[in-house]
Amino acid sequence: MILVVDNHPFQYEMEKICTIFFSQEKIKTVRESDETGERVFTSLRENVITVKAFVNSKSAVKSCRYDLDDAEMQMARMLVEVLSGLTGKKPKWGVLTGIRPTKLMRSEIEKSGREKAIEFFEKNYLVSHDKAILCADVAENEQKIISRVDSHSCCLYISIPFCPTRCKYCSFVSHSVERTNKLVDPYVEALCREIELSGRIVRSTDLRLDAVYFGGGTPSTLSAQNLRKVLSCVRDNFDLDDNVEYTVEAGRPDTVDREKLEALKEFGVGRISVNAQTLNDEILAKIGRNHTSDDFYKAIALAKEFGFDAINTDLIAGLEDESYESFCENIERTIELSPENVTVHTLCLKRSSTLVTDSRKVRRDEKTVDMMVEYANKRLLESGYEPYYMYRQSKSLGNLENVGWCKKGKECAYNILMMEEVSTVIACGAGAVTKLYDRKTGKIERIFNFKYPYEYIDRFEETVERKQKISEFFGK
Repeated sequence: MILVVDNHPFQYEMEKICTIFFSQEKIKTVRESDETGERVFTSLRENVITVKAFVNSKSAVKSCRYDLDDAEMQMARMLVEVLSGLTGKKPKWGVLTGIRPTKLMRSEIEKSGREKAIEFFEKNYLVSHDKAILCADVAENEQKIISRVDSHSCCLYISIPFCPTRCKYCSFVSHSVERTNKLVDPYVEALCREIELSGRIVRSTDLRLDAVYFGGGTPSTLSAQNLRKVLSCVRDNFDLDDNVEYTVEAGRPDTVDREKLEALKEFGVGRISVNAQTLNDEILAKIGRNHTSDDFYKAIALAKEFGFDAINTDLIAGLEDESYESFCENIERTIELSPENVTVHTLCLKRSSTLVTDSRKVRRDEKTVDMMVEYANKRLLESGYEPYYMYRQSKSLGNLENVGWCKKGKECAYNILMMEEVSTVIACGAGAVTKLYDRKTGKIERIFNFKYPYEYIDRFEETVERKQKISEFFGK
C-alpha cells in the first residue's frame, strides 16, 4: 500500500491508521507519487486538508478547512471515514492507535466527568460506544490504585528471559532453555548482582517499593535452586513489608511443580500466573506449547493448594485455527476454575514472531476475533469480574485490545502502574527497561539493559554504569 504524505507533518499517525486497515501489507510512505494502483493520498495545502484513497477498484475523497488546533485529528478522522467507506471495515477504536487509551480517558473524566468523556471519545476519536464504556470502566478502576502512589513509589521488575519452548506468536526476548541452558547459571549470578546494586540505589534515593514483578520469558523455567537464589536476593536487598505486592509469572503449566511453588510461598510471593492461552490441545500443539490442557488444570489445582492471594490466567483470542466455539469454551472453562484474575489478549502479529516469519501472510477472520473478544468481555462481566487494566498493540487483529479482568479487590497494581507510567520501575535483567518517573513534571526517562542474555552477562559492567543514572535522575 502506498501512502502519499503531501506537505504535512502527520506521517506517523497516518501510517498507523493505514496499518489498521491493511495490517497484512507493508505501508510504503512517499512524498509524491504518480503510481497507479491501491494508494492513499493525504495533503495539507492552502489551509485545506484532503484525503483520497483508491482501494478495491473504488475511490473516495474528503476535504475540509484546516483547523490549526485540531489538524492532525481532522486528517485522522477523515482517513478513517474514507477507508471505512471503501473497505467496509469500521475500527472500533476509531482513530486511536496508541497503547494507552485509558490515559486519555482518565484525563477526560477528570476534566468533564464520565458521561461527557464517553461522548467525547465517540465523537472526537470515532470510538464505538461499547469500547468507550469499557475504556471508562478501566480508567475508573485504575484510578483506585493510581491514587495511592506518591513521588516515592517504585516497582521492581525482574526479567527471566528463558522459556521451555518459544511460542509461535511470541516476539519477546525469550530463549528456549534447551538451546541456552549453559547461560542460565551465569545469568542468575549477574542478575543477583544487579538486584543488589538496585537495592542500594533505591535506599539511597528514598524510594519506597510498592510492587515486585517477575516476568519474562517464563520465570518458573528456572530450577527451584536458581529461583530460590533470585528470590533470596530480592528479600535481602529490598524492604518487603506486608504492603508490597509480589507477583511471579509461573506462566507455562509444564514448569510448575510443588518445589517451585513452595519456594514462592516461602519468600512471600502472593500472586502468580499460570497461563493456558487456550484449552484446546490441538491448538496448543500448533502454537508450540509443549503442554496440554490437563497439565494446566493440574498446575492450577496445585497452585490453589498453596493459597496464593491471586492466580491469573491468560487466554488469547484469534489463535491459529481456533474457532469461535472453541474460544467460547475456553472462557467458560476458565470461569468455572474461578481464578482471581483473567487476562484476555488479542493475537498480535509481531514481525519477529515465527507465526509471521514462517508464512507470507497470516489470514484471520477479524470479525470472528471481534466476536471472541466481545464474548469474553460479556461473560467475564456477568461472572463478577471487573476490567482493571488495558493496553493495545498496533499489530493486534482487528486493532482490538488486551484487558485484565479481576474479582473485586484483586487488581494487580504492578500491571496498572507499569502500563499507565505513573510510577518509577526499577528493572533488572536482560531486555529490562527501567522507567524513571518524576511525578511533579510527568517526565519519564528510560534506561535500557542489554537485550540478550549473553550480552547482559558479557557486558555487565556497562549495565552497572547505566544504573547510576537513577541516582542522577533523583538528584542523589
